[in-house]
Order: sequence, then structure tokens, then C-alpha cells
Amino acid sequence: MKIDLTGRTAIVTGSTAGIGLAIVVALAETGAEVVVNGRGQDRVDEALAHVRARVPTARLRGVAGDLGTEAGVAAFIQTVPRADILVNNLGIFEQAEFLQTPDSAWQHFFDVNVMSGVRLTRHYLPGMVEGKWGRVVFISSESALNIPADMIAYGFSKAAQVAIARGLAESVPGTGVTINSVLPGPTRTEGVMAMFEHAARESGRPVAEIEAEFIPAHRPTSLIRRLAEPEEIASMVAYVCSPQASATTGATLRVEGGLLRHPG
Repeated sequence: MKIDLTGRTAIVTGSTAGIGLAIVVALAETGAEVVVNGRGQDRVDEALAHVRARVPTARLRGVAGDLGTEAGVAAFIQTVPRADILVNNLGIFEQAEFLQTPDSAWQHFFDVNVMSGVRLTRHYLPGMVEGKWGRVVFISSESALNIPADMIAYGFSKAAQVAIARGLAESVPGTGVTINSVLPGPTRTEGVMAMFEHAARESGRPVAEIEAEFIPAHRPTSLIRRLAEPEEIASMVAYVCSPQASATTGATLRVEGGLLRHPG
């Protein structure tokens, strides 16, 4: 299968590292013009160089800004007024006990993980509908359905993304615009590795040992028995953004290594 998105403009939020950066590479390989986003210009520039080294023909733009704020989104859409593809990848996570999670932390998860996608989709969706073609993808998580006891605020925000994506898909039937959510499982990203490194420092054990025990201890139903790689998530996203995925909408697409036991 050859995916050709030449002539399409794609935005990938929070795309200077990890899954977001891998999605940029995957979309650049399809010929789309891809907008890379991160909070700081230095990280954006590093990401652009990374993608160009892997895809010399890449058509890229870099736009720095904090899309977890209303002002940041407003400035971003002034710079990038239209898009054919919107990948709402921006997200934060942390382990925190419920009783020790203050209101401010809940609000921060909501603003970054949920409202960034809400605000951006509210702006770009009408243009997609008018043009009779578009793709919106929310990068959720298996934690949306399998909410960890030590990451309840994160799981809540990821479940909200699934609900929003389904509702939005219902709102634009027959328009040529598809809206889906993608559920990665534990993935080898900077954030996950930083979590392992913190646990290693706290316990005085090697990082490799912490990583090796994570899946058996915390995601024992995984069928792949390992962390996913960002590129594996990106491949699903590239497909769901493609013309070939025109009959896939309102779906919750799982790339979680089979750890969710219920079908569907």
C-alpha cells in the first residue's frame, strides 16, 4: 500500500519527541506538508532537523507555542489558519495518588490533554467539512479504558478524548471528514523512560531492570510483552490519515499490544 498525501497540510501537536515526532516522520514520508509543534523554538528546530535527516524531501513548518493554553492556540491558528489533517497528540502524564492530586493538577490535565484538541478541532473542522475531506485524530491511550489507579487524572483525560472523537464523528456524517482516536499502549518515549529513570533513582536499581519488570508487573495482559516503539503507533496514524482509511471513522483504534482483553 502506498499512502500519498501530497498537497495535504497536516498538523501534529506536541511533536518534538516521542510518538508525535514519529508521526511527523511517517506523514512526511507520504508527501504531506507537516507542521511541527512544541513549546520552545529550540526543540522545534531540533525536531525539524531530525525529520529532514530521515526524510530529505520532507515539507515541514515549525511553529512553537504552548497549545495547552487558550492564548497559545489562538496564536497558533493565526500562524496556521487551515489544515487538512489534525493529529491531536499533545499530552502530559504522571503517576500520582488520587488523594494527593490537587484541583490544579486535574485542571492542568484537562487543559493540556483535552482542551488543546477541542480548541484546535473547533477551528480546523469547518474548513475540512467545507472542502469535503479531512482527518482528525486524537492520540488517546489504553489508559482511557484501563485506567491505572496511580494515574486517574491522566486516564480521565484520555477517556474524554475518546468520547469527544466519537461525538465529533457523529456530528459530521457524509462529509468526507473522518475523526478517530488511537489508543497506544506503553511506548518507549522520553516521558516513559524518564519515569523509569526516576523509579531507578528512588529504588537504587538499574533502569534496565525497572523497564524489564514494568510490563509483567503493571500490564501483565500485554500480548507483545514489551513496550511499543513510537514508529509502531505512527504507522497506524499514517494509515488512518490516508485516503485508504476513508471508511474508518468514529473508531477507537488500538495499538496497545493486545493488553485490553475486551473485544472492540
